[in-house]
Amino acid sequence: MFKKSLKLFTVVAAMSLSLMACGSKDSSTSSNKKGSAELVLVTAMNSIDDKSFNQGSWEGLKQYGDENNQDYKYYVSPDSSSTSVESTLELAISGGAKVIICPGYLFEVPLYNMQEKYPDVKFILLDGTPNDGNGNEKIGENVACYTYAEEQAGFLAGYAAVIDGNRNLGFMGGIATPAVIRFGYGYVQGAEYAAKELNLNKGDVSINYNYVGNFEANPENQAKAAAWYNNGSDVIFGCGGNVGNSVMSAAEAADKKVIGVDIDQSSESKTVITSAMKNLTKTVYDALNEYKEGTLKTGVANRLDVTTNSVLLPMETSVFETFDQNKYNEIYNELVAGKIELKNNSDASAVTELPLELVTVSEIK
Repeated sequence: MFKKSLKLFTVVAAMSLSLMACGSKDSSTSSNKKGSAELVLVTAMNSIDDKSFNQGSWEGLKQYGDENNQDYKYYVSPDSSSTSVESTLELAISGGAKVIICPGYLFEVPLYNMQEKYPDVKFILLDGTPNDGNGNEKIGENVACYTYAEEQAGFLAGYAAVIDGNRNLGFMGGIATPAVIRFGYGYVQGAEYAAKELNLNKGDVSINYNYVGNFEANPENQAKAAAWYNNGSDVIFGCGGNVGNSVMSAAEAADKKVIGVDIDQSSESKTVITSAMKNLTKTVYDALNEYKEGTLKTGVANRLDVTTNSVLLPMETSVFETFDQNKYNEIYNELVAGKIELKNNSDASAVTELPLELVTVSEIK
């Protein structure tokens, strides 16, 4: 009797977990009748419609699957703990996954062990490298890691904002992860570069700078953004997933501006003037194509930047007053040519350590 009850419990638990997996090219379930898929995306936080990192990654998988007539789906981990993420990855593998897209740093620790446990599964990790949680990294031969030069995307956004006439800026980051830090450092350096180009005086450009400590849309984040706007901030870079939604709400109430992050967030609010983008869709699409051709770069950390059009501003949807496509092309080409040297999280432990001459940064703890 006990064995039968245990078996029934196992089946019910498996069915419950399966209900957390959804998404495909046809409906909210797998695109084939058996419900399995070789190409899978797992999210460790939020769903694929987060209007940010997960969504950009999912769109790359969807595009590839649709164009190549391959089944694909996604799974959402119930929470962001390593245990939960590992269980969701194993659920995907038991469902037939051969390639798993893992967007974000929350996969670093789970993949440290999973990569050896499942050597026949290819893992595509975006924005991180597998580690044991204590700083010891190890990239398996079945793992393709991609990190981005977020400082370049942030630089473009900060530069454009100041060239366009904004003088009181804000950076509201989420958790101080390496990617968020790089975005922020680049943003500040972009504002500095523009200030020098415009021959502005010291202090003409000021930046409020803060990491809120979460990636949430909540009243506290909105209130902080509202206070900045009320105190004179013209535009705030909302760099922290759903934190940006809080910034947008505050901007709408104050009739001020927002810079989005990760993907083109112009459709989220009329206050978004541009977005510091990672070309996540392209990254995932290209990685899957390389997997198909047998050229996927595994076992190493692949750094993506302006030279591969992997970080950018969406100029087609950006809303500037004076900054235009020609000016964007000029500064972008300077980055590509290596004429602009930027500091990142490896060069400075705090934003106040950046070599600034004209821009004043107020770091708010």
